[in-house]
Amino acid sequence: MLVDGFGRVATDLRVSLTDRCNLRCSYCMPPEGLPWLPKPELLTDDEVVRLVTLGVTRLGITEVRFTGGEPLLRRGLPDIVARTAALEPRPQISLTTNGIGLDRLAPVLAEAGLDRVNVSLDTLDPETFRRLAHRDRLPDVLAGLRAAAEAGLRPVKVNAVLMRGLNEHEAVPLLRYCLEHGYELRFIEQMPLDAQHAWRRSDMVTAEEVLDLLSEEFDLTPEESEARGSAPAERFLVDGGPARVGVIGSVTRPFCGACDRVRLTADGQIRNCLFATEETDLRAAMRAGATDEELAERWRAAVRGKKAGHGIDDPGFLRPARPMSAIGG
Repeated sequence: MLVDGFGRVATDLRVSLTDRCNLRCSYCMPPEGLPWLPKPELLTDDEVVRLVTLGVTRLGITEVRFTGGEPLLRRGLPDIVARTAALEPRPQISLTTNGIGLDRLAPVLAEAGLDRVNVSLDTLDPETFRRLAHRDRLPDVLAGLRAAAEAGLRPVKVNAVLMRGLNEHEAVPLLRYCLEHGYELRFIEQMPLDAQHAWRRSDMVTAEEVLDLLSEEFDLTPEESEARGSAPAERFLVDGGPARVGVIGSVTRPFCGACDRVRLTADGQIRNCLFATEETDLRAAMRAGATDEELAERWRAAVRGKKAGHGIDDPGFLRPARPMSAIGG
């Protein structure tokens, strides 16, 4: 198993399949994009499946989430999902995506074995979408959400980041939209993971502010804390339920003490925390002929060194050298 020095067990593997993306969301990257990883540095499909297999069959991974960049840009995604679904024991398989192309791929991915999706949607206003993502693709995202629901990739979860002066007034409309369509909305605090290093805490719409905005229109009842487990979202019943909304206060209400996640980047690096400043290279070892047990021990050692928390509030906090698009969500 993957146990750190504080007794936490990593069972949730986030696998980035690419650092590329077809949007340019301002909380992630600049409008002109970033230098992408050269193809030879990316894990091949077979290498991804080998490491996922190792995590599931030897190291206790029970949930695999494919991320990016934008994972739908990875041509081999359906095959990677199918090979992951064939593992014993079978992990839960999910996908975090911006939804562009999901209208076409949702049935294929469901057939391959994908269980559910998280789709990023920060606004329902086309002009705000263009300002935020520097692309005119809102209709594609909404079509992707519909296709995911129709393909049975439920619960369809929606991830929204509110930014002060841009879209915080859409908290209530976003929740109304998700309630009407049967999606489960999660608001996520903006984190210091943008490539531009433009994040400022004062500009962040906090979890408390989100709840205040929603409470003006809805009756929110906190779920029992036992129901949360290691999930990052605090969940609230909306108007008595059964519909729920979640708030992920990564910065102001950290959940590090219950964290069960570990990350594999698109170029084969293990990260024991989203905000880690160090990585463990599995790609080089694998290509040099390392056995599964040698790779597993490198992985175990990486997790053993995990810190107690992300330390955003510590005076000596250092942002990761890589932005979110290169780390994987």
